[in-house]
Amino acid sequence: MSFDSLGLSRPLLRAVTESGFVEPTPVQAEVIPAILARNDVLASAKTGSGKTAAFVLPLLERLSATASQRPRKLRALVLVPTRELAAQIADAVDDYGCHLGDRALKTALTVGGVSINSQMLFLRGGADIVVATPGRLLDLQLHNALDLDDLEILVLDEADRLLSLGFAEEVARILLLVPPCQRLLFSATFPAAVKTLAAAILRKPVRIEIEAGAALADVQTNITQRAIEVDTGKRTTLLRHLLDAHGWRRVLVFVATRYAADLVADKLRRAHISAASFHGDLSQSARLQALADFKSAQTRVLVATDLSARGIDISALPAVVNYDLPRSPVDYLHRIGRTGRAGELGMAVTFLTADSDAHFALIEKRHRLVIVREVLPGFERTEAATPKLDPHGGVKGKRKSKKDKLREAAKRPS
Repeated sequence: MSFDSLGLSRPLLRAVTESGFVEPTPVQAEVIPAILARNDVLASAKTGSGKTAAFVLPLLERLSATASQRPRKLRALVLVPTRELAAQIADAVDDYGCHLGDRALKTALTVGGVSINSQMLFLRGGADIVVATPGRLLDLQLHNALDLDDLEILVLDEADRLLSLGFAEEVARILLLVPPCQRLLFSATFPAAVKTLAAAILRKPVRIEIEAGAALADVQTNITQRAIEVDTGKRTTLLRHLLDAHGWRRVLVFVATRYAADLVADKLRRAHISAASFHGDLSQSARLQALADFKSAQTRVLVATDLSARGIDISALPAVVNYDLPRSPVDYLHRIGRTGRAGELGMAVTFLTADSDAHFALIEKRHRLVIVREVLPGFERTEAATPKLDPHGGVKGKRKSKKDKLREAAKRPS
């Protein structure tokens, strides 16, 4: 199948070609025709599946088919959980719509963390498309900076994250403001809350689910997965060793906490390696600058938490490192899927401390993976796993049994 067969106009096909797409991904092949047919859509879309283009391209096709009014009216709204994902989607709208000429659409990026005044000023002349985080959208609506009455398309992207990050109330308030229109819901997973939301807002949706097995097959084909045993205190040194050994120009490193992101980035900078942290405690301008420097390779290592890195799309990223394991096995695929995208080859390295062995085994089981443990010279693991505490107190396996206590009591002199 080619993009020509999906019903897209020449300006969009030209932009697709310039973006490096040769043929549509499975999710694009199914979603694009469904949206163009004006169906509601419920789609399962994994990381690296080409999901953003799957809804941006038909959205542009739909809206550009009719002339923009003056002032422009808001016709499409895309709701996302993070600022970075919002910026990425807004960039995709601009990139794919770059050849529309006099049919060009105006896109507004509205997210928190920056001044609302500049966004209100940008919206004075109206906008065809708004890409927003829920809180800032409600703020703008409260200030009468936008009107949802003429909305034609509503997109909820990464719906599972929207709900899990505490945006359920905001999303519900927004839905009360939205008129009847075409609604598209994309989610990597479908917990009960997402199923309930989909049932409430979608009308006879086209259900599209690209099997997890297919996504996993893509990961296994394009990404070399490694697991290296290492002591906790030697992980940064091992990271430096891998940077030298592979000569990676850019590496995305995942850590568990914001504190760890700052700490690891600082250690790398003290070793004269350009590095930046990337997490929710940073201002929006600092996060955008860190991301821009990483994309342009001015920063070699970006040390990020899961929440901040969700939705980051870095072209030709050679490697991802799991400095800490993700809390959820599902996030393992999201993490490593940042490399090996669009047909490129990539490497995903996981550092295994003694305390993380059991959790990594669970990740392997969940995704049906078997990854050989490596031991590198000079980084042999010497630590033992920390004993788990018994729920009744004491160390599991070390608490005295009732029989032991009775024997000890019997030996005491009366």
